[in-house]
Amino acid sequence: MTKNMRSRDIMSKGVQCVGEHQSLLEASRMMRDLNVGCLPICGDDQRLQGLITDRDIVVKCCAEGKDPAQMQAGELGGTLHWVDSEADAATAVDTMEMHQIKRLPVIDVKNGHRLIGLITEADLAKNLSDEQIAEFAVRVYAAN
Repeated sequence: MTKNMRSRDIMSKGVQCVGEHQSLLEASRMMRDLNVGCLPICGDDQRLQGLITDRDIVVKCCAEGKDPAQMQAGELGGTLHWVDSEADAATAVDTMEMHQIKRLPVIDVKNGHRLIGLITEADLAKNLSDEQIAEFAVRVYAAN
């Protein structure tokens, strides 16, 4: 990762949101169709409300005997961490390591505080050195 890289330089673009009032069934179908394991949750104002993973749906809905067609995506939003698109990439990696998260939404603060991308482990693998990837893995996976 070069010193001047910004969060926007390493993120995946074109992320799609699931609406906070959409069902988990709809969210799971979106994940299938997009071939992703995580979706941002956006509110009625189109602002980021949280993230939902395929694991969240399985563990917090299906395993609890709840109906994914009746439960709304917004119910599983959880704690939200994000990074400004202008922040340096090292700040994004530090945020992911500190909070032990594998996906980090990227927000364009200057232009309406809108979601513009997501930094994933795959993005890190493309942009970090082997040493940096190893350090990330230790801090996110082995710190528990």
